[in-house]
Amino acid sequence: MREPIDLNWKEFGSALLNATPNGVAVFDNSLQAVISNRLARDSLDLYPGAFLSATVPSLMAAARQVLSAKTLESGMVVKKNNSRYSVLLGPIRHGDAAIGVLAVFEDMTALTNMTNKMKGFQQLSIELDTIIDSSNDGLWICDGNGVVVRVNPSSAKMIGLSATEVVGRHMSELVEKKLVDRSVTLEVLKTRKKVSLIQETRIGRQLFLTATPVFDKNGELFRVVVNERDITEITRLQEQLKENAALTERYKRDILEKQIQETEYRQIVAQSANFQKIIQKAIKLGEVDSSVLILGESGTGKGVIADLIHKYSSRAHHPMIKINCGSIPETLVESELFGYEKGAFTGAGHKGKSGKFETADKGVIFLDEIAELPLASQVKLLRFLEDGVISRVGSTRNRPVDVRIIAATNRDLKEMIGKKQFRSDLYYRLNVIPVKIPPLRERKDCLVPLINHYMDFFSDKYKKPRMVLSNETVDALSAYPFLGNVRELINICERLVVMATDRQVRYEDLPGSVRKALSPSRPVGTSWQPGQTLEQLVGDLEKTVLNQALKHAGTQARAARFLGINQSTIARKLKKYGLTKPVLEPEMAERSSK
Repeated sequence: MREPIDLNWKEFGSALLNATPNGVAVFDNSLQAVISNRLARDSLDLYPGAFLSATVPSLMAAARQVLSAKTLESGMVVKKNNSRYSVLLGPIRHGDAAIGVLAVFEDMTALTNMTNKMKGFQQLSIELDTIIDSSNDGLWICDGNGVVVRVNPSSAKMIGLSATEVVGRHMSELVEKKLVDRSVTLEVLKTRKKVSLIQETRIGRQLFLTATPVFDKNGELFRVVVNERDITEITRLQEQLKENAALTERYKRDILEKQIQETEYRQIVAQSANFQKIIQKAIKLGEVDSSVLILGESGTGKGVIADLIHKYSSRAHHPMIKINCGSIPETLVESELFGYEKGAFTGAGHKGKSGKFETADKGVIFLDEIAELPLASQVKLLRFLEDGVISRVGSTRNRPVDVRIIAATNRDLKEMIGKKQFRSDLYYRLNVIPVKIPPLRERKDCLVPLINHYMDFFSDKYKKPRMVLSNETVDALSAYPFLGNVRELINICERLVVMATDRQVRYEDLPGSVRKALSPSRPVGTSWQPGQTLEQLVGDLEKTVLNQALKHAGTQARAARFLGINQSTIARKLKKYGLTKPVLEPEMAERSSK
């Protein structure tokens, strides 16, 4: 049994005051400290005998109010020695009189610090909430057991479920009820490692999920944070790009097949020595990869020569993209040739478009009528010839393209250079190997075989019997100059086949433009010379007329028809004057006799 402690009441009162966690002081009516505990003395300098006005003057008014009104005053805060105190003042009564004031000081420093920290935590929490809720990515947070604790608005929109439908539920339950098809959170709970997978949502969206485990300081898994990214559009674009690539490849195959078919339909007739050299040169050019410039009048077959070069080149299994530079509006030339990015100009497609150069990658670009290319586009073409890269309209990115250039024109480029209509540097880049095609009027040996070929070709095409040309028709076509070259010849042959009423094609069936061009002009009369008889003058005139008629008509039959006499008469007169008798070409003679 413990012995009682010998302690007087004064010492007990002092020990009691010192035991309280607050500062305590008693003031008399003059507000002079009478009693104070240790905290009041050490922290507030309230020693017995000290006046309140000298130690804590900010409490003077409240202390006087307590003495006069005999009521409590609370809620006051004072600062002393870098600390904050909440103060309670109460009256000390004796009977009905107030004989002093009791002051209790509660130290608020620790509480203030804690409050400030709590405000900081609260602000941080608000910021985190704002970040989470405003994120375009979905955020799905589960606890260490797989129970959903939070879902942000983006996630709720992606999965087609509201937060109230999933928060508080276990992930296995959501999978079991098919609210989600797969759970990346459950995978993390098994492996305790970061996991990524693709998930299909109930509303048809495709999400890329990445789940990250969060561990506490003891290494225990207490959160799983899932980042969700909607890749539906990206997947769709990837599929569309694959489809576009496949479509482009299909177009290339179709173009190539069409070109092969077209080349097989065309028969290259090279009976003339000058044209045979052109054919041999084209085949030789197929063995190299240099740029080629084909020159010649319109309709001479520049495209046929380009086809021949392509056919015998290492690029024959890739298409040749043909572009008529004169048929594209000047404002669209660059976008057609080099493509454009989305929004590059008003009316541009929202997906952008590849140009002809990209389509022709690994193949050939045939730039027909190159002289019509605008100067601005000439610059980009020159740049491609120098470095092998192009850039789409509206793009700063260069794209390497492997394309061989074959150009053609019927104009005089050197003359255009002098007029500042064509760049000289581009001309010399294109004119590495020039090919000059002669006009049809300089290929007389090719004329009859070409007529034979295309008459038969169009007869087969329109399912008509093979046509037979009369002698006059053959003679007329042989004498016609064909200023439109092979293209005009093809058109005339097609017209004759289409308009023919029977197998015989007569002179009258020829187009009016052909007959008109072959009509003889009136010969110029000769003047009489002294000593010349009338018989001599008539003979000279007759000889001149016969010579001109024969030269223009080409054959005795046509000359006789033009002059209104029979063939035997003109034959006799030709013999009389020693004029040359034209000889019908064997191939045409054979055809005419059918």
